[in-house]
Amino acid sequence: MTGKIIKGIAGFYYVHDRKEKVYACKAKGVFRKRGVKPLVGDDVEFTILDEAGQEGNIDEILPRKNELVRPASANVDQALVVFAVREPEPNLNLLDRFLVMMEMQHVPALICFNKMDLSRDGDQRRYEEIYQGSGCTVHFISTYDGRGIQKIRQMLEGKTTILAGSSGVGKSSLTNLLQPKAEMETGQISRKIQRGKHTTRHAELFCVEGDTYLMDTPGFSSLYLGELEERKLKYYFPEFEPYEGLCRFGDDCVHVGEPDCGVKEAVRDGRISQSRYGNYRLLYEELKGKRRY
Repeated sequence: MTGKIIKGIAGFYYVHDRKEKVYACKAKGVFRKRGVKPLVGDDVEFTILDEAGQEGNIDEILPRKNELVRPASANVDQALVVFAVREPEPNLNLLDRFLVMMEMQHVPALICFNKMDLSRDGDQRRYEEIYQGSGCTVHFISTYDGRGIQKIRQMLEGKTTILAGSSGVGKSSLTNLLQPKAEMETGQISRKIQRGKHTTRHAELFCVEGDTYLMDTPGFSSLYLGELEERKLKYYFPEFEPYEGLCRFGDDCVHVGEPDCGVKEAVRDGRISQSRYGNYRLLYEELKGKRRY
C-alpha cells in the first residue's frame, strides 16, 4: 500500500492511507544503513501487519520532491506565512526572514494577515504596498468572523502546505477552521508580553480533504538563515531585480553603502518599500557579522 507520513513520534511514523485510516508504522533498519530518515510529508510504501490495530512497516520511501531543514519535512508545495495584523503587532523583520528562508528552500510562499476583525483603517493597504513587489500574494483573513477563509481554501486545494509564523497569530485556529478534526490547541495571547504560547509541539500533517494537506509547526521567535552569504542576500528580495542594472557597480553592488545605487534610489522614490529595504540591511549586517566570527 502507499500512503503519506503525517507524524513521527518516538520511533513511530503515522501513515495516512489517503482515505480515512492512519497506521502506526516502524521504519525498516535498511533506512538507517542508507542514512535516510523518514520525514513528515514523505510518500511511502508500507505493509499492514495488524489491520485491527492499524499497525504496519514502512518498506520504501518514494522519491522526494523537496526536503526542508526546518521544519524537517518533505514534499511541501508551498508555505502559508501567517501573521496577525494586530494583537500582536506583526514583526515584519521576522516575516521577511521567513520569506528568505522559504525562497532558499525553493518553496513558494503566500503571506496571510489574520485578525482583520481587529484592523484599523489603512492596515490592509499598508501591508499590500509593503509586499507588492515581494513576489508573494498577500491575503487578509479573520478566523474570528470567517473573512477570507474560502479564498485560502482555494489556494490550498490539492497541495501540501506548511503553516509558518510566530506564536499567537492564529495558525492553529486556521487549522481548526479548515479541518476541525485537527483539534489543535489554540492557546491564549499573553497580555503582559503580547506573545503567544507555543501550543504546537511538533510538525504534523492534517488531511483537509483528498490530496490537500496542511502542516502546522511550532511558532518561531527567530530564524537563523544558515550559511547564506551576505552578498547573495539581495537575490532573495525580488523587488530589487528591476533596478540591479542601474547601479554604478553593476552586479558587485550590494545596495548598502555604494554610491549611485539604483535600488537605493528606488527606495527613496517609494518604488521599493522602506520596510523591506530596512529589513534587508539588518539581515545583511547580521550575515556579514557572523562571517567575521
